[in-house]
Amino acid sequence: MIRRLFAPLLAAFVLGSPALAEAPTALGSFRDWDAFKRTQGSEIACYAVSSPTDKAPKNVNRDPAFFMVTNWQGRPADAEPSIIIGYPFRDGSTATVTVGSAKFDFFTKGDGAWLADPSDEKRLINAMKGGTSLIVKGTSSRGTLTTDKYSLLGISAALDKIGEACK
Repeated sequence: MIRRLFAPLLAAFVLGSPALAEAPTALGSFRDWDAFKRTQGSEIACYAVSSPTDKAPKNVNRDPAFFMVTNWQGRPADAEPSIIIGYPFRDGSTATVTVGSAKFDFFTKGDGAWLADPSDEKRLINAMKGGTSLIVKGTSSRGTLTTDKYSLLGISAALDKIGEACK
């Protein structure tokens, strides 16, 4: 799958410089989600990742987009959601993630986005586990509003796998 081709890019995003880190280890594929484990020195991260099943507008040229959920071994925070959108976000903008009727705001920096309120992590993860799709909306530095749709098929199994691998 295309996600596997970009696993080193994702791991570099999660852990920093790819030159300093080991290649990610695939933990498995779970329907529309893949799970990986990556080590850099004493830092170990496990992440579930998916690519959009639909993007709009379709005529916009951008790098691949991903939604990730990362667990850091030995840290109290689990299941940290993040976005790689494939273009630089507009400075000072927010991205929104919608699962069913639940809506979440993400702060943006460069081509990445993270939950604005970390206390929403469990609520978002629970919504993802109970939902069928996730919608990400963001605005590029050029002013283009994009909408990416992600399937949530396999998210529970992928999250279970990264939870086991990064206890």
